[in-house]
Parts: sequence; C-alpha cells; structure tokens
Amino acid sequence: MGSDPLRGADPTDKAPDTPASGKVSPRNLAMNWLARREHSLAELREKLAARDIAPDIIAATVEKLASEGLVSDERFAEAFVAARIRKGQGPVRIRAELKKRGVGAELVQLHVYDAGHDWVALARDVRRKKFGDPLPADFKEKARQMRFLEYRGFFSEQIQTAVGDD
Repeated sequence: MGSDPLRGADPTDKAPDTPASGKVSPRNLAMNWLARREHSLAELREKLAARDIAPDIIAATVEKLASEGLVSDERFAEAFVAARIRKGQGPVRIRAELKKRGVGAELVQLHVYDAGHDWVALARDVRRKKFGDPLPADFKEKARQMRFLEYRGFFSEQIQTAVGDD
C-alpha cells in the first residue's frame, strides 16, 4: 500500500490536513489567504462563506485563528493604512475601505486619525507627483487638481492647503 515510486502516488493517500473528500480544510484555506496578505476577520468570514462552508465552522475557524494570533483586525488595519498611504490615498478613502472590510470604528480612529500621519504633506506630494511643482495658476486647473485630490480621499482643508489656498 502507500505510494510506489515506480507507479506514482496512490490516489487514496491524502495530505494530513485534507479531508477524505479531497477538499482543503477551512483552516488551510484561511492560512493560504493569510500567507499572501493580512485579512480582516470579516474578510476571512466572507471568503469562507463563499466556499459554502457552514457558519458554525467558519466562526470556529476564524475564532481559533484569532486566538492563535494568526489573524488580527489591528494588524490588518495597520498594514492596510500603510499600504494605502504609499499609494497616495487620503483618510476619507482609507476610512471607507476599512469599514467596507469590517474593521471597527475604534481601529479606524486609531490607525487613520490618531496615528499622527501628515495628511497635508501627503496631499501635497500626491498633487506634485501628478501635476508637477508649480501650483495651479487659473481656476479651471485648480478645480481639476482639487477634484483629483478629493477622489484620492483627502478632506477639503487638506486639499485647499495642497493647491495653495492657505
């Protein structure tokens, strides 16, 4: 029994964490996703639910991963905010995306607003990277740059400072 090197693997041999049906366990699915990037608890629940896994198994799996420190909304929020800042996104957009991913308001407050990020400097850098060093000279160009920064998720005060309307 088992595998014979000359004949190949025995199809009845399964990996230890693989159920007899040949499907990957919910824990292994979650671990594979977490190996690629941080996920929020809500994201893991949604992804597991999309695989038609029973709600009680999803809850137990996510709770176990959280208790082992393998998934954390805190760590997810920190990594997510840092990645979005590197992309030049502002606090309004980051907050909306975190809420969409199921991160609680207290973590949003902590990592977006209370972390001491210089949003005005980021808005200036984003504007400069897109439009160049000179500040907009006419109203039409200023409005275009302001719309761009608004789309990126900055507050109006940050936008006005970035385009030179101190």
